[in-house]
Amino acid sequence: MRENPAEIAAGLVARFRRQRPLRAGSLIVTIFGDSVMPRGGAVALGSLIRLAAPFGLNERLVRTATARLAQEGWLEARRVGKRSEYRLSCGGRERFAEATARIYAAPNSGGSGRWTLILLPSMPAAARQRLRQELAWQGFGALGGGVFAHPEYFAGPEHRAGPENRARLVGRAGLELPPRTLVFEADLVSPDSPATLIELGWDLKDLGRRYQQFAARFERVSGALTTPPDPETAFILRTLLIHEYRRLHLRDPLLPERLLPPGWPGIRAAELCRAIYGRVLAPSETYLSQAASQLEGSLPPADGSILERFGGIAAPAAV
Repeated sequence: MRENPAEIAAGLVARFRRQRPLRAGSLIVTIFGDSVMPRGGAVALGSLIRLAAPFGLNERLVRTATARLAQEGWLEARRVGKRSEYRLSCGGRERFAEATARIYAAPNSGGSGRWTLILLPSMPAAARQRLRQELAWQGFGALGGGVFAHPEYFAGPEHRAGPENRARLVGRAGLELPPRTLVFEADLVSPDSPATLIELGWDLKDLGRRYQQFAARFERVSGALTTPPDPETAFILRTLLIHEYRRLHLRDPLLPERLLPPGWPGIRAAELCRAIYGRVLAPSETYLSQAASQLEGSLPPADGSILERFGGIAAPAAV
């Protein structure tokens, strides 16, 4: 018997709520990046509480998480009387723009064949660990001895070769490299060098296993979407789809296809995202219009660029 979308959504929510610790801030980041940004970038706190409620986040959790995100420089608040509205800070917008370019990019098998290498200077252990985590979030692999590598490959032309783009790559999204950091553009001279570099820098077996698990969960979603889901269910599916996908994809080095293992499951995960997103987008936007507002009134219509996500989703994609 075929499962219906509401049953699948309930199972995904239950899985999300079993996570410990329950990362309310991470889900709010997903809601902002995926849903709020295309619709003006600001949302009333009361609306954010309503949007988070289907995922089991109560008012206290949402208030605490948004306050923490503001303290960390992601969000900024505006108050009118007793009511509050949150929008992304300048630094938050830059970070979201970069993440959005990666998460919603169309598949691309290109690549320049060149690499960006970062050599960190000596620094306190805590600072090095923080920077290591940030570089991993940007897709860099740790080669050891304070050396990090990334294939000079991103989805858009703004990330490809050239001094200005290399500077943007390492300086974007609040990533502050300490003085005396060395940044190189490199060619690999040996035919087997890419495989050795990849083995040193990334655990593709673990990432591939996680992609397979993601695909198995969302194949069920795809199978249930024979008819459009109700608006709230569509919003839940859309949010958890992107929430789980971004946590994998933003740590993916996005290697050119020629450097990936045969049958790389990240490709199937991207195909599922595009197909499911196209099916739930319209009803989920209806839910956003019903459930969320800004202090001055309704959310503005979604920016037209939302239909360009995953290479274009104006028409539902077949899985």
